[in-house]
Amino acid sequence: MGILSISLLLTLALGIHAQPEKRYAIVDNDWSAISFIPFLLALDGGMEVLGLVSDTANTWQRQCAYHALANLEVGNLTCIPVYEGATYPLINTPERFQAWEAIHGIIPWQGAFAPENRTFEEAGNGPTSGNPNRIVKAAFVEGYPTTAVSKSTNAAAFMVDMVRKYPGQVSIYSAGALTNVALAVRMDAQFASLAKELVIMGGYVDVNMLQVTGDFMQADINSDINLMIDPEAAKIALTASFPNITIAGNVANQVQSTQEFLDEVYQVKNPYTKLFHDHYGTEFPFWDETAAALMVDPSIAINTTTAYLDVDVAFGSPNYGNIHVYQKSLMPPNIRNVTYVNEIDGEKLKAMMKHAMQHPKSC
Repeated sequence: MGILSISLLLTLALGIHAQPEKRYAIVDNDWSAISFIPFLLALDGGMEVLGLVSDTANTWQRQCAYHALANLEVGNLTCIPVYEGATYPLINTPERFQAWEAIHGIIPWQGAFAPENRTFEEAGNGPTSGNPNRIVKAAFVEGYPTTAVSKSTNAAAFMVDMVRKYPGQVSIYSAGALTNVALAVRMDAQFASLAKELVIMGGYVDVNMLQVTGDFMQADINSDINLMIDPEAAKIALTASFPNITIAGNVANQVQSTQEFLDEVYQVKNPYTKLFHDHYGTEFPFWDETAAALMVDPSIAINTTTAYLDVDVAFGSPNYGNIHVYQKSLMPPNIRNVTYVNEIDGEKLKAMMKHAMQHPKSC
């Protein structure tokens, strides 16, 4: 046997120069004008973004899909397709949601199910209640899209197809309602187990007192609209057989946007940093960005808990759409363990965001 053959065998045996496994992401969100950071983080972290998916949460999914298209166009990323998700939750409707509020109290942020308000829409807010297919052009500070959503399939079927094409390699990211994920789970019994993981933004624990002792904005940022707008879907998704589920709940409120950071990012000027600087604002924490960063680099989590989790789907409950966590010895049947992130490295999160926006990938 020649020296070259021996070297080749040793290389194969020891795994020398083996290529790292390709990482893929499907990014499901209730997209808005300034919601590009999650997919920029994924791309910057070496992941291939297979597609963006829209859902109904902060506003109706059709409006969100158009924002997804516009966000991609800003950075010449239209090679990434956009798929429309479910317009309505599995059971919930604006009328049903408002009936629950009449019994249990008003949610500070009602998302797409807030009463229709054309005055707010004319001021640039996304559509709520009313016709779910209408588009409010005033909300598109990033520019109105000229491209179109893919009509080749729907969001849930796309998710199923991709995990079957790349088994064990596709991260499912959800920072809006979990309707599309739940539909994919129900469409294909192997969908969850074939994915790499599910990473979500939402799932607050023990924040009721924060909703009382702070001002209206504190109550707002501790409202779990992503789960509450479709509790049944959240229960299906969060009890499915994903190899791992990561929850960015309370921790998503850890790092607050500041004017100092907006200015720091804008030291490098491009369309994304300009939109971030001019329109992100300083009212809210980096919710979706925290969950996306955890997907890209789990090492930013510096404190986690393994918890067993369930979602309250009792319409008569004041906790409808909220999660409850258990230790294993006390859990009810038919739930599973999740990784609940308690604390992240906030400086590392901001460094990741800054690099992703200042050096965006493009097609």
